Amino acid sequence: MKFTKMQGIGNDYVYVDCTRETLPDPSGLARKISDRHFGVGSDGLVMILPGERADFRMRMFNADGSEAEMCGNASRCVGRYVYERGLTDRTEISLETGAGIRILHLNIEGGKVRSVRTDMGKPEIRPELIPADPTRMNLPAEADRIVNAPLEVKGRIFPVTCVSMGNPHCVIFQQEVEDWPILQWGPEFECHPAFPRRVNTEFARVLDREHIRMRVWERGSGETLACGTGACATLVAAVLNGLCERRAVLQLNGGELEIEWEEKSGRVLMTGPAEFVFDGEWL
Repeated sequence: MKFTKMQGIGNDYVYVDCTRETLPDPSGLARKISDRHFGVGSDGLVMILPGERADFRMRMFNADGSEAEMCGNASRCVGRYVYERGLTDRTEISLETGAGIRILHLNIEGGKVRSVRTDMGKPEIRPELIPADPTRMNLPAEADRIVNAPLEVKGRIFPVTCVSMGNPHCVIFQQEVEDWPILQWGPEFECHPAFPRRVNTEFARVLDREHIRMRVWERGSGETLACGTGACATLVAAVLNGLCERRAVLQLNGGELEIEWEEKSGRVLMTGPAEFVFDGEWL
């Protein structure tokens, strides 16, 4: 099987062109190929397939083999892959994901994709559609949003804001981020009973109204250098809490993303790089 390693600000995946390759067990392959000692090493596996309702289709599997609905950084890499590997000559590409169709706008310079802006769609804040249980946060079951609500985790109260960008996110704004023991707290949030499908968790600090620093614990992968949907969810959460403007630069461990939550359309736009690392053959 031929594969390509790509990364978007450090969020790295193994990409397989499934217009040419067939993967009978992508979940099992994801576990093996993602292992950083015995495999290629990645945050997961991404399959690039012919689109059924769009130009292309993306399926992504976390390092633990679980299938995720969407990955923002991976979507940008798919955009660069299909353009530079000759699968399309279009600079605006529709991509089918488990969270719906996303539109990729490719910024081309000298025949190369320099950056990709992804239309991430509208965020979902209704608890039942995230999904998240508001009763676990001292809110009524019929609450229409979870914003700065108290959630008890291992005897400690955290103010959480919950957003879905096609996958569930729990955002915590706090002063301590750089030295925060995310390996200790990440799994506790991921598997908390308030989140029936587990959750991605962002620990963030607002630096000013146009800059946010965040670290992320991804469901099924652990701490990663970046998470595109997490960056989008963090901006939305910051706006809902009145902490920043609708456009900001998100500073992640692997680099920066520009995120905008359009007021008129309600859609979230994410702009960032997508880089090739190497090609290989899985034996």
